[in-house]
Amino acid sequence: MTTAPSSAAAGENDERAAGRGTCEAGRGAYEAVVERLSKASVDKHWEPYRDIPWDDPEFLVDQADPRWELPGDDKLGGHPWYRSRSPEVRARIGLWRVATAMKIGLQFENLLKRGLLNYAYRLPNGAPEFRYVYHETIEEGHHGMMFQEFVNRTKLPIRGMPRPLSLIAQVVPWIPLVSTELFFVFVLGGEDPIDHVQRKVLKAGQVHHPLEETIMRIHIAEEARHISFARHYLRHRVPRMPRHRRMTLSVISPVVLGVMARIMLAPPGPMIRHFRIPGDVVAEIYRDNPAARQEVRDSVGRTRELCAEIGLVNVVSRKVWQAMGIWAEPCR
Repeated sequence: MTTAPSSAAAGENDERAAGRGTCEAGRGAYEAVVERLSKASVDKHWEPYRDIPWDDPEFLVDQADPRWELPGDDKLGGHPWYRSRSPEVRARIGLWRVATAMKIGLQFENLLKRGLLNYAYRLPNGAPEFRYVYHETIEEGHHGMMFQEFVNRTKLPIRGMPRPLSLIAQVVPWIPLVSTELFFVFVLGGEDPIDHVQRKVLKAGQVHHPLEETIMRIHIAEEARHISFARHYLRHRVPRMPRHRRMTLSVISPVVLGVMARIMLAPPGPMIRHFRIPGDVVAEIYRDNPAARQEVRDSVGRTRELCAEIGLVNVVSRKVWQAMGIWAEPCR
């Protein structure tokens, strides 16, 4: 069995190994990055049914396990309504939220895999992106199995994305046929917020259920490569786009990122209804909470900096970033 990465830094090392790259980097430097990421996928990867001891007694999922409880510094976990519930209910709410995040994650990765394959379909012979994209598709397939297995073992009625949103999302795999640059903005819009949250959770030092922690560490380590590829692809391609297409992308990108961040971080509606969380509590914790709005802004922080770096932030698009509630002045 391959040992799960011991820290979130494991994935960061892969990204550093690939090299940061710049907007001006030539095709040769970009291809070298793609080849290093492909090699990293061969050297260090995990398989869910080989590397996770699902049936180990320590890894079994008990809905009443206190390790599922939300910590006091969590927006919901610290609220008096939540603290007044029984320990069993607090644990089930925490487990429900974790399982919903995984279900939405596997649905997003389903769209991502189909889009990646549409992108790879048209690549010419010899393109280094082809091999990397297939590595990523395989890894995302493993993530989907890993997430669904976790959801199954909770025995909770987890739905994931709301049905209307799920139907609209079916357009995503076809985006690479129109604009590969927009597709990889979408990729970052789904991956960066979850990566941000998972790293923050692990760094907080709370004791987690070993199954949840193992899944998060594997996901962070492999997603670091996926995020790195998307960032390098955009660094390489966007500055070379015609001005009118780059302008269009600059306006659409903050809309995609703002919507995606809220999908990934929003409280699950079925959970709210199942546990009858009062509307005023939901509003106080999420809708009217400055900390919740800041969390959304922070979750797209790295992508926002990338967009500024590659010329996707201008006088017009900045207003869209602000309207979507995800703008923050760059650090000086």
